[in-house]
Amino acid sequence: MTSNEEECFSWKSKAALLLGRGFLHVLGRTWRFRVVNGGPIGELRGKEGFIFSLWHGHLLPLLWFHRDEGVVVLISEHRDGELVARAASSLGFGLIRGSTTRGADRALISLVRELEAGREVAITPDGPRGPARQFAPGALIAAQRSDSFIIPTVAVADRAWHLRSWDRFMIPKPFARVTIAYGRPTKVLASTPRAAAEEGGRFEDLMSEAIRMAGG
Repeated sequence: MTSNEEECFSWKSKAALLLGRGFLHVLGRTWRFRVVNGGPIGELRGKEGFIFSLWHGHLLPLLWFHRDEGVVVLISEHRDGELVARAASSLGFGLIRGSTTRGADRALISLVRELEAGREVAITPDGPRGPARQFAPGALIAAQRSDSFIIPTVAVADRAWHLRSWDRFMIPKPFARVTIAYGRPTKVLASTPRAAAEEGGRFEDLMSEAIRMAGG
């Protein structure tokens, strides 16, 4: 993608987009999706709870793609998280407010309860404030305590805007082709720094593959 194509929005534009529920619904309906390795989702769905683990910058197209599926999303109590929370709620997601830095204990208990009840949850392990694409241990701890699978999940668009934010928040352009790629479901034996590093490495591999599949 060239620098001219990779236009940037201000935080004010981000707020306008996410709070402009109608605009999101119009924009999302123009996106064309391609799924890579979606089999594991169907195999697990309805049988046990699991975790979609995704980078914060990929939230918007993934929220749209998985809308009205009853997925529960962990969203920070930070001011910026309120924008995402409103967008997610309008798309039929359940919400847990908190993060690994704010409301961590309460959020972790809620996550484990949802997973043990057989629900699907989504966590951004590099949120809510980064560093971008560095795997914080919250998702690993929730997976370990609930004995649930983690499924790495990424989105890549052939045409997109990127915000001037820590996560380079991606907004696919109208009629963009978006590739959704899922990694192999994994259970966590130990939520150690080494495990977090290995999971982060798997994400980087999956990202590269998704970019290749998207023709990027």
